[in-house]
Amino acid sequence: MAELSIVEAINDAFHVELERDPSVMVLGEDVGRAGGVFRATAGLRDKFGPDRCFDTPLAEAGILGSAIGLCMAGWRPVCEMQYDAFSYPCLDQLITHVGRYRWRTGGKMSFPLVVRMPYGGGVRAPELHDDSPETYYVHTPGVKVAIPSTPSDAKGILTAAIRDPDPVVVLEPKLHYRTLKGEVPDGEHVVPLGKARLAREGDDVTLVAYGSMVPLCEQAADVLEDVSVEVLDIRTLKPLDEDALLASAAKTGRVVIVQEAPRVCGFAAELAAILAEKAILDLRGPVLRVTGYDVPYPYWQIEDAYMPSVERVTAAVRKLLDF
Repeated sequence: MAELSIVEAINDAFHVELERDPSVMVLGEDVGRAGGVFRATAGLRDKFGPDRCFDTPLAEAGILGSAIGLCMAGWRPVCEMQYDAFSYPCLDQLITHVGRYRWRTGGKMSFPLVVRMPYGGGVRAPELHDDSPETYYVHTPGVKVAIPSTPSDAKGILTAAIRDPDPVVVLEPKLHYRTLKGEVPDGEHVVPLGKARLAREGDDVTLVAYGSMVPLCEQAADVLEDVSVEVLDIRTLKPLDEDALLASAAKTGRVVIVQEAPRVCGFAAELAAILAEKAILDLRGPVLRVTGYDVPYPYWQIEDAYMPSVERVTAAVRKLLDF
């Protein structure tokens, strides 16, 4: 196995899948000649030609609208939204068309379409370059949502999304595109959608997270030397691995959920509701959330004050242990 960064693992997945399946194509802003702003699609146009990896106009609604037509014509398009908040203009296409086609056709038409984008902060980006918009997509019926946190999962989840018969939104933690490396299987590698990953075993408290918050939770676990901390990486927000969530809650009896997105109606609230409904007798204290704040993502000068930190996570754990 090679040791790759997350962005290298994504690029590897593309090379394998475009080679394996001639119906897979990649489209988006600068994905062809430039290889993507983060170089996730580097080399694809040269190897597979401009018909299977092509640059689009700067029009996100047009990118996804074109992909819908390509999907209906038998292709498996993978759309890149160059940055997380750039995807908002395509929400109309996603909500009114992409998520509804299987239902609209009475199950006669599958819709193997992938929308992938970098998400999250920590990279000192300007406005609209660092949001955490996962809840918009999770709330859309008919759309699956996955967020990897490791290079191996970045490759395996993208591969699973490409092969899935239904539309999948994949958000990739841009903070760790090149700062986090790990072993990645060579050749075909699939991480099934709907399966969580136990990143670290523990007995006293469970930290539940996904994407860029998973390494943060692992750092917090290292700081909490006197506490046995379990870290559960959700990986797929929809379909959710409820069994893994409930099993970890039953084991430790205490749960802290960490998300980068704003607090109100964030995915952490959904996880907390599930625990309240199905794990209440296993819990030894309230389910706590460490989240972003209910404000637009701030400019980079105060970005660190917005994002969850090791200090905020450890404080939540201490509070829960003292309950």
